[in-house]
Amino acid sequence: MPRDGSPARARLRAAALDLYREHGYDETTTAQIAARAGVTERTYFRHFADKREVLFDGEAELRAILVDAIAAAPDGLAPLHLVVRAFTAAVPLIVANRTVARQRAEVIAVTPALQERAHAKTAGLVDALTDALAERGISRPTARLTAQVGMAVFERANRSWSGSPRHDLADLIVRAADEVRTLGGN
Repeated sequence: MPRDGSPARARLRAAALDLYREHGYDETTTAQIAARAGVTERTYFRHFADKREVLFDGEAELRAILVDAIAAAPDGLAPLHLVVRAFTAAVPLIVANRTVARQRAEVIAVTPALQERAHAKTAGLVDALTDALAERGISRPTARLTAQVGMAVFERANRSWSGSPRHDLADLIVRAADEVRTLGGN
């Protein structure tokens, strides 16, 4: 029976974060990450395509939660409400990974190659949201705009939550969306 690779992936991610924070991203090799995690470099590459991807583990799970929440939503909801609902559905995953996300953000902030990858991953999530909204019959231009606004809402809420962990992330997402709704005035 095949073994679940989750423990090895978690060890590799923790090792990478530690080494990137200790020595910097550019100075760290996949061999060092594998050794720190107690696996071979071959095992590393079974789980991750390169040394950037180790920090973005979980993106596929986040994407699935977002897309599934939009698909499962009741008919008649406005596009922005669908995206807010999707990000709210992802809150348990985000909360569970809060410490890793904070450490990852620190590494990304000082590493241009990782900033580029983070932007590409965000764009991929916007594309997935756009597709999920379009599958519900929302025009592609409106779906794209809603996905982009929804991502901005989430980023705003996530920054507020990171700065003040006593707040509820789901509530911050809803409040950021409410703020967007007020931008048009009367």
